[in-house]
Amino acid sequence: MKGLFFFLLLLPVVAFPQNSHVDHKTLAIGSPAPDFKLPGVDGKTYTLSSFKNAGVLVIIFTCNHCPTAQAYEDRIIQLTKDYSAKKVAVVAISPNDPKSVRLDELGYTDMSDSFEEMKARAKQKHFNFPYLYDGDAQATAKAYGPVATPHVFIFDKARTLRYQGRIDNIEKPTKTPTELNSRDAIDALLQNKPVPVETTKVFGCSVKWADKTSLVKKGFEEWAKEPVTVNTISETALKELLKNNSDKLRLINVWATWCGPCVTEFPEFISINRMYRRRDFEFISISADDPAKKEKVLKFLQQQQASNTNYLFAIDDKYKLIEAIDPTWQGALPYTILVEPGGKIIYGKQGTIDPAEIKQLIVDNRLIGRFY
Repeated sequence: MKGLFFFLLLLPVVAFPQNSHVDHKTLAIGSPAPDFKLPGVDGKTYTLSSFKNAGVLVIIFTCNHCPTAQAYEDRIIQLTKDYSAKKVAVVAISPNDPKSVRLDELGYTDMSDSFEEMKARAKQKHFNFPYLYDGDAQATAKAYGPVATPHVFIFDKARTLRYQGRIDNIEKPTKTPTELNSRDAIDALLQNKPVPVETTKVFGCSVKWADKTSLVKKGFEEWAKEPVTVNTISETALKELLKNNSDKLRLINVWATWCGPCVTEFPEFISINRMYRRRDFEFISISADDPAKKEKVLKFLQQQQASNTNYLFAIDDKYKLIEAIDPTWQGALPYTILVEPGGKIIYGKQGTIDPAEIKQLIVDNRLIGRFY
């Protein structure tokens, strides 16, 4: 039953495209391509005519955060490489409203679906195709009707829809697909032949339509109700904690209520915890406040809705705290470490963290990963 709730929350959609979202029907085979005007991560604005010289146009609705979408990124890059010289244009569009993505839907990613994060993901993965943002009005997504990410629409020279559905029939990049539906459709169109399979089911994360913002609000309301506690921890227990005799990747932040940078960055740790806590991950905070200030520490943690595991060092000897945490630490706060099972410290930072760097380290760790 471990992680069942989180798995169900993120479970991709397997759907018949023609009977997808009740308000946004999927474009039917034989339909003309709806026009669009969307910003790209490269600073350009794209319309349908931007691809007028292409004999085949491949439009893929995808996004940053979805594990299935990430599983197909390298294949989309390779698809673009293989067909660019054959006058096949590939363009990706993110249909998601970033305001409709819950933090606990980000357990397989280091980025959500904002336009700025799309720019970062495109740079990180070296996308060789235009990556367009439709998350504000979602007008293009409504016109095409994708039901999941990724969802492919392939048009011929006349911009008539000839194929829509999946890229292939295997999600995991480590396995070999046996049905290359998108490639088969492209090859058929390049040879002026009928597309062998015009429509398939799609597998992936549901489109985050704007009307799902209420679920985001509900998430914050639920988290606000979770109990917040803080317990004292001895020097011996702290050393055991650092050995990490668990099966989880452990993020530890040492902070204090009197430390300005600590207080400022603490909400980032709460967000990170909400993203990854239903996976093999845990966040632990350790207060370096005077043990006599326990009530003050607890009050701060309650304000932060820190329902993770929280400790207060049991004795007022900061040097013993330093040695127990990490002998290489010079003692300045805040101090953050990422510890693998067995006690290996794979990240240590004195001073404030870069949240993006931490998230990438977590999701790319062997215990976590971006795919199912």
